Amino acid sequence: MKTRAPARTSGIMLILLPLLAVLQPTTAQKNGIDIYSLTVDSRVSARFAHTVITSRVVNRADLMQEATFQMELPKKAFITNFSMVIDGVTYPGNIKEKAVAQEQYHAAVARGESAGLVRATGRKMEQFQVSVSVAPAAKVTFELVYEELLQRHLGAYELLLKIRPQQLVQHLQVDIHIFEPQGISFLETESTFLTNQLVDALTSSQNKTKAHIRFKPSLSQQQKSSEQQDTVLDGSFIIRYDVNRTLSGGSIHIENGYFVHYFAPEGLPTMPKNVIFVIDTSGSMSGKKIQQTREALMKILDDLNPKDQFNLIIFSSEATQWKPSLLPASAENVNEAKNYAASIQARGGTNINQAVLNAVKLLEESNRAELLPSGSVALIILLTDGDPTVGETNPSRIQENVREAIGGQFSLFCLGFGFDVNYAFLEKLGLENGGLARRIYEDSDSALQLQDFYQEVANPLMTAVAFEYPSSAVETVTQDKFRLLFKGSEMVVAGKLRDQGPDVLLAKVSGRVNKQNFTFQTESRVAEKEEEFQSPKYVFHNFIERLWAYLTIQQQLEQMVSAPDAEQQALKNQTLSLSLKYNFVTPLTSMVVTKPEGQNQSQVAEKPVEGGSRHKDLPSGVGHTVFRSHHVVDSGARIIGGGAAEALLTGRGGVSGQAGFRKKLTSFPTMTELLGPPLAPAPPPFHHHTQLTLSNVVLATAATASGPAPTQAPHAILPLPGQSVDRLCVDFRHSQGPVNLLSDPDQGVEVTGEYEKKKDQFSWIKVAFKDPLLQVQAFPEHVVVIQNQRSSAYKWKKTLFLVIPGLKMTMDEAGLLLLSSPHKVTIGLLSWEGPGAGLRLLLRNTDRFSSHVSGLLGQFYQNLLWEPPAAADDSKRTLRVQGNEYTATRELKLDYQERPPGTEISCWRVEL
Repeated sequence: MKTRAPARTSGIMLILLPLLAVLQPTTAQKNGIDIYSLTVDSRVSARFAHTVITSRVVNRADLMQEATFQMELPKKAFITNFSMVIDGVTYPGNIKEKAVAQEQYHAAVARGESAGLVRATGRKMEQFQVSVSVAPAAKVTFELVYEELLQRHLGAYELLLKIRPQQLVQHLQVDIHIFEPQGISFLETESTFLTNQLVDALTSSQNKTKAHIRFKPSLSQQQKSSEQQDTVLDGSFIIRYDVNRTLSGGSIHIENGYFVHYFAPEGLPTMPKNVIFVIDTSGSMSGKKIQQTREALMKILDDLNPKDQFNLIIFSSEATQWKPSLLPASAENVNEAKNYAASIQARGGTNINQAVLNAVKLLEESNRAELLPSGSVALIILLTDGDPTVGETNPSRIQENVREAIGGQFSLFCLGFGFDVNYAFLEKLGLENGGLARRIYEDSDSALQLQDFYQEVANPLMTAVAFEYPSSAVETVTQDKFRLLFKGSEMVVAGKLRDQGPDVLLAKVSGRVNKQNFTFQTESRVAEKEEEFQSPKYVFHNFIERLWAYLTIQQQLEQMVSAPDAEQQALKNQTLSLSLKYNFVTPLTSMVVTKPEGQNQSQVAEKPVEGGSRHKDLPSGVGHTVFRSHHVVDSGARIIGGGAAEALLTGRGGVSGQAGFRKKLTSFPTMTELLGPPLAPAPPPFHHHTQLTLSNVVLATAATASGPAPTQAPHAILPLPGQSVDRLCVDFRHSQGPVNLLSDPDQGVEVTGEYEKKKDQFSWIKVAFKDPLLQVQAFPEHVVVIQNQRSSAYKWKKTLFLVIPGLKMTMDEAGLLLLSSPHKVTIGLLSWEGPGAGLRLLLRNTDRFSSHVSGLLGQFYQNLLWEPPAAADDSKRTLRVQGNEYTATRELKLDYQERPPGTEISCWRVEL
């Protein structure tokens, strides 16, 4: 029996997350724990991701050290294995029923042994941790495995890997293999740490059905500089992709007697919708919440289809209906609704019951009056931030009232704003009525979260969707009936084939599209489909059987939320049985990890319920290195027999946690490295003369007495093609409201902005590209990128490296965002904080503009004519372009294009 002598220990933290899991082994060799190998292997076979993280560490100190393995993973992922290998001995994880594991855990707590509770850390993640003491010179291998079915969101699947080793790692490698027999339609990468110096460490290959992304940086590439031993690897690596689709019955994949059927047909027309927005305006919504709600409503109302009908209900202590009936989404009605939304204020209590029932009543009356167009879809979208406090306040009674009133006719979607809301109540309310619930996290991008959710349900394609398979071929299937199919999403059905079934699997998908019934049919030859997954070496085999089990468990957990009490126990028994059979850590099971004898600390990592307190659930020091020293007593107490202490990893389903703003970062090469020497305009040479007058002397004396006035940064810096020395510095003084800054149809780019004369700054600048179809909108607080109706917010001064076909986006730590392409003009955006703070615009590679460029700034690239300087003052010139005449003055301006605080340059200043 091994024993451990008392020793002084110091703690070290490892955080892992691939595909939405964070890997953060802590700081480094000077503290003894050296991570000499870190590998991530993610294999995605037909949307099902199997991920293995392996971290190898050694204790190079002469003291025993405690290493804490902490990991974050997607809330819908299931851990399937976790093990440690210490000095050649493997300590495996074992899946047990939660109640059994909890009994052992509570018994350990009762004996006075310490317990660590680890909960959710953000919007999509949850955490567990295991600690182990490492003897001097001893090696430990941690291996974690988890699986997840990637869900299609607004037209794309996303794999997210966060890499935070916090030290240089001799062998660091990330491999992502994707195999999609349907064919990969697009693939894009994004990183929050990648720089031009690290690009060589990233390789990507792709053919019709396969993709392989590898990241393998050398030690020198990981190093911040030759003088520093710190690593540059600290951030996210994201892969987004989609598959080829047709207007058909979908795609069926078969392996080892199981099948999965994906259905997301292309080419279907969007069905008109009747939507009622039910908005909480109680006192708790005051301040930023109501401001962001108004902002989101403005955008959502603009996105309504002219064929849609809509209304607004705002509620606090009482519910108020904007109009007596649903109105068509005409430009006039939308503008009137926006004016109404702009005026809503937050005060009073929270009467959810009355507000939702009023919405149901409005839809029922419209339906009876035949005012709901045939083939349309009726939706209620509820946004609230608190518990019901006025009227009916019993959640169960409200759920019963709403369920009876809706009666399966309409779909209710519930958005819970912040953490004061009773999320479990909203979740049941949504699931019982053909919808779902989502949490809106309090952060600077809350309005974008609301808009993104609306985009998910903005384009219904089919209703009453049903999948049908011959009973002679299929033994069992997951959920096969769905109320609504939305554009950008996907329906998934998995099942088990009969042993002696037919050679051909026939599948039918039926539903209503607009006013008519549609039936899609597809046939799949079982033997041919089986062969698809037999040859590729990187396919994780038996994945479809595991996918079927995964999907069944997820759906049963969802059914348990709204199932009657009589059915819940049966669902629970079925889910538990599958969880144990397939070795999944689910809300009903726990993983017991055996640790070396004598290490009797017990720890529990739970899948927290969505809606728990973020303050209570968050562990201290999340995302930071934690060192702690204590004496370890060689106690004979053990949690589980066999002379070994054990840690419990348990699940409870869902996620709660602190709101996390979506960050996408990377450091950025210098301008010269990326673009080459800047193109700078130079009018014909001139001789500068200084005229000394009494007024000049007086002004100079005054400036000296009070200190020189700071040099200002212009609103835009424009290099002009064909000139080599100077630039044009443009200031906006007379423009007001939204303006067209430049437009070039041949380049497929348009830049607009809104200048506020009183503040002397732009409130926003928007860059729109046609190919790829993408918009980048800069605000003083953050940048928003919109692609395929999907919005992503990025904070300024956070590095970014995004490569999509036809465009590269980079932002450095100074906050300079560059949008570049090999054959297009480079556009730069910056939230400047120096003198004359505000949004700034700059251009590079302006020789690529076509002859069709236009706009307030674009006009200067159209046959610009410089008039000769006046003999008395050669610091002024006249510019003529497209019939307009401007005075250009030679001045000192602050160049904001490099790192703060900027440098003074002499340029020609023009006011617009």
